[in-house]
Amino acid sequence: MNIKSEFRLSKKKGVTKPIYHITPFTLLDYPDKAACIIWFAGCNMRCKYCYNIDIVKGKGHFSFEEVLPFIDSRKNLLDGVVLSGGECTMHAGLIPFINELKKRNMLVKVDTNGSNPKVLEKLLSANLVDYVALDFKSLAKNFYHVTQSDLFTKFEKSMNILISSSCSFEVRTTFHSNLLALEELNEMIHYLVNKKYKGIYYIQHFLNHCETLGDVGNDYRRVLVGDLKSDLVQVVLRN
Repeated sequence: MNIKSEFRLSKKKGVTKPIYHITPFTLLDYPDKAACIIWFAGCNMRCKYCYNIDIVKGKGHFSFEEVLPFIDSRKNLLDGVVLSGGECTMHAGLIPFINELKKRNMLVKVDTNGSNPKVLEKLLSANLVDYVALDFKSLAKNFYHVTQSDLFTKFEKSMNILISSSCSFEVRTTFHSNLLALEELNEMIHYLVNKKYKGIYYIQHFLNHCETLGDVGNDYRRVLVGDLKSDLVQVVLRN
């Protein structure tokens, strides 16, 4: 199936404008690369600390076809493209779109909550992704409380797929002390040890004083490196 026919199929399904916004340049979101960020509308989780409410609940403004000319105009300025959201793996047409990015010699990074392991496996088996950032929301016992979804099993399948692959990837967690206890955060580190995860585990603090999808309160604490039991997994605090 060529990319244009896939776009026609997407339109029949009502997925004509999957992309909410484009950040034209970043040096922070793709390790050691200059990239743009393509923000996909919609998400199948409702994380209470999420502040991208318009992206998660809103509709897209751009089709894949409308984005490609922008990519063409940046080909000498960018090393790669970050596909973020929302959740990019939800969208029909993603694979042929990435094919078009690869034809333009773009590196591709996918930010994902891990909820679509079949899509992730297809991307990896076709060598369409160069780097993945996997969001580790919480362990199974607390997953619904944090995400308002029952998708932990699918997340775990995605984790297993990435660990078994040769693709470069990172695992990251947004920490809000009213949603994740320090004890659970250390249990999450132990979970990664048991999975034989060899990369860096990034923990980013919730910092945004703005409207969020859920009521998380304002009286939260920061975690310190000394609080974390991380002898077998390298833990890095991002903020």
